[in-house]
Amino acid sequence: MNHPKALTAQQIRFFHEEGYLIVPDVFDPADLEPLRRELDKEIDRKARELHAAGKLANLHAELDFDHRLAAIYRDAKENGEAIMRHLEGLRGGGFHAPEMFEVIAHRRLLKKVAGLLGSEEIVASSVYRIRPKLPNIGRGVVPWHQDSGYFTPLCDRQLIITCWIPLVDATVENGCMQILPRTHQGAVATHHTGGNAGFLVIKDENLPDDPRKAITAACPRGGVVFMTNRTPHCSTPNYSDHIRWSVDLRYQSAEAPNNVGLWPETIDAEGKADDEFYAKGNIACYPPEADFLVASARHPEQVTDYAEYARRREVFDKVKPNFSVIRRWPQGVAGA
Repeated sequence: MNHPKALTAQQIRFFHEEGYLIVPDVFDPADLEPLRRELDKEIDRKARELHAAGKLANLHAELDFDHRLAAIYRDAKENGEAIMRHLEGLRGGGFHAPEMFEVIAHRRLLKKVAGLLGSEEIVASSVYRIRPKLPNIGRGVVPWHQDSGYFTPLCDRQLIITCWIPLVDATVENGCMQILPRTHQGAVATHHTGGNAGFLVIKDENLPDDPRKAITAACPRGGVVFMTNRTPHCSTPNYSDHIRWSVDLRYQSAEAPNNVGLWPETIDAEGKADDEFYAKGNIACYPPEADFLVASARHPEQVTDYAEYARRREVFDKVKPNFSVIRRWPQGVAGA
């Protein structure tokens, strides 16, 4: 078996100095086809469920993965939103097919992550998102933010790597990201609630640099945009005729706060876990969702397999989140 290619010293230095790194060839594009196919099947399954319930008239079954969901949304926003919520999985349940896990645990990706973390003891987070950015729909436009804005303050100085993986070529036309380079070393900026689609937002006056200095993070399918958790970034509108599909994954060193191995002993009918679970869960960077060991040179026998990954997501999905440990930001964004 061929050994996956490591990042160069120059690439690693660039990441730590600039706060991001675009690597155009982490995957063979064919590696992403199984995930695209499974997402396509899930759209079809959910669409047929809505059709059977009398909510969706036209299945648009003749359209391909890059166009079908957009057509369903144009026909009826509520149907499109229902399918997107199902895929995005804002809690632990969500979409967690084996093909998703294969991308998360892909050897080529983990080799790059290990180089950036400086560690082969890697924890992956269930805080991943599937992002279908539909053409000419404002919901997919994400305002300026740092991922640390969503995490507990105790992880502000930890390195949590976001791997943004486009499932199509990400271009200016279809809404690739904008990134503010060399702005990730300071404190987490003030965020406000009330951004587009419920996102947190950093107002221009709170950004660590002039947004006109942003770089455009165009990235081909098969490539990955790596960012730190304190790198300000936003997502621009999709003006193309197709969906800009992407996935964002998160990784950290096993030395950083995490809830690997933490399971609730009991969960009541309202989703309240035992007190010990909430107390121990407070050490994680994002306690509502499950972390899992995805690579280890020291303890390879403890690396999570697909079955445990799926079980952790399903169990955490049943637990009522303890959001009291998540940072509180000021409310309201003028004009949002």
